[in-house]
Amino acid sequence: MGSRRGFLGGVSAAGALALAPNSLFAKTTLLAKTMDKKLGVALVGLGMYSTGQLGPALRLTQHCRLTGVVTGSREKGLRWARDYGFPEASVYGYDTMAAIAKDPGIDIVYVVTPNALHAEHAIAAAKAGKHVICEKPMANSVAECDAILAACKAAGVRLSIGYRLHFDPFHEELRRLVRTNEFGPFTAMSGGFAFTMGQKQWRAEKKLAGGGPLMDLGIYVLQEACMGAGAAPVAITARELPKKRPEFFVDVEESIAWTMEFANGARCECFTSYNEGRNDFRAEAKGGWFEMKPAFNYGGLKGATSRGPLAITPPASQQALQMDDFAVCVRDKLPTRVPGEMGRRDVAIIEAIYASAAAEGKRVEVKS
Repeated sequence: MGSRRGFLGGVSAAGALALAPNSLFAKTTLLAKTMDKKLGVALVGLGMYSTGQLGPALRLTQHCRLTGVVTGSREKGLRWARDYGFPEASVYGYDTMAAIAKDPGIDIVYVVTPNALHAEHAIAAAKAGKHVICEKPMANSVAECDAILAACKAAGVRLSIGYRLHFDPFHEELRRLVRTNEFGPFTAMSGGFAFTMGQKQWRAEKKLAGGGPLMDLGIYVLQEACMGAGAAPVAITARELPKKRPEFFVDVEESIAWTMEFANGARCECFTSYNEGRNDFRAEAKGGWFEMKPAFNYGGLKGATSRGPLAITPPASQQALQMDDFAVCVRDKLPTRVPGEMGRRDVAIIEAIYASAAAEGKRVEVKS
């Protein structure tokens, strides 16, 4: 029996590089200090991911730091304030979240609540004038994704999705191979991410999660397939597998398999489950192959290509790299590599997977 947190594994490390300001002129010194200022991040939701990963990662970041929380438990929030050294006044409840608009210490809001609440909290953050990171999946429907995008555009704030693997060097090697076309296009891909869920949690309730393992684990596999293909799929065929624990997975899938078709003829065979064990991805081209196993953990990843094992030094924290990158994007007004449009794309793919499975494997085109 296992949990999502235990299965993915935790990472910890210390140390951060400091930027050295130019002290030749007062004006240059002031500019350097401004550039060195860490942006403030508020976490919305203090569940396992915030506690086990995002909070610790914010102790390692160079360009941002934890300056507030939004939680349903003020007592918990006050503990976080003491532990991370931010003011108790920056502890907010979900019903007082709008007040962060007047908090100058908060620049970015990271939404880490259950999937069904992402849209509500991301929109609230945007209306408060704060930049937004929304944990994956972006929302439970494309319509909700559109509402988040519209709110951020109207407020003039930036939006990013919590796709940590886009900042991991093993996955960057796959993207590099796609960019350089060294092996040629990857046309045959496969991947799976699954573990056995022990205790019942919100991720197994459709009302909060929007679905089962596809929303939680399978999204990593479809993301990787898009990385390997360098594009979004054009069509899906999917089937839900028979439930072995129907009393546990009452209104969500227990396991689901699907095929992603791409415009260039590439295909990816995908699988996810809350009652199996998988953690792998493979992409094959005429000139070589790329493989990772484990592929999706917070740390301890291993990979190889047809040239041999990947000699890559893993980062101290994928999440620290992810949040630092967005802070720099906000500060320097740069585009993020994981924008809201990517989150919307993936929710559209998920909708196509569920539609195909409901139609007993009928081929469903992915709507843009």
